[in-house]
Amino acid sequence: MAITSAICNSFKQEILEAEHNFSSSGGNTFNLALYDSDATLNKSTTAYTTSEELATTGGYTAKGNSLTNVTPTLDSDTAICDFADTSWTSASFTARGCLIFNDSHASDASVCAIDFGGDKTVTSGTFTVEFPAAAASTAIIQIA
Repeated sequence: MAITSAICNSFKQEILEAEHNFSSSGGNTFNLALYDSDATLNKSTTAYTTSEELATTGGYTAKGNSLTNVTPTLDSDTAICDFADTSWTSASFTARGCLIFNDSHASDASVCAIDFGGDKTVTSGTFTVEFPAAAASTAIIQIA
């Protein structure tokens, strides 16, 4: 079992079927859920799953956090999407990766899986997922 960072294949098709709306006004709600090292998340992940998601304890709640500042823009010829960093306060848990998914979609359709590169642990502190700069070569979601 492993988490592999990737834009989900189902998401690529669903964009063309207009199933995801990243607009800041009237768009869908996107969440970021955290997973442990036993999770299997990759380009083939089609929807949010509770399998190996962190337990609702230690400052974490099932389905994770809603993402804010969903701002699709163009950087030259590349469409990009940025999110504000998201945090869990008074947290005590270990996460290996996450899944961004469309919480407004009937099936909680997946967007992308992200591997943290190793277990990340917080004990009675703040756990923050920091998103990279919103640019063509660094944004978490890029369509070239």
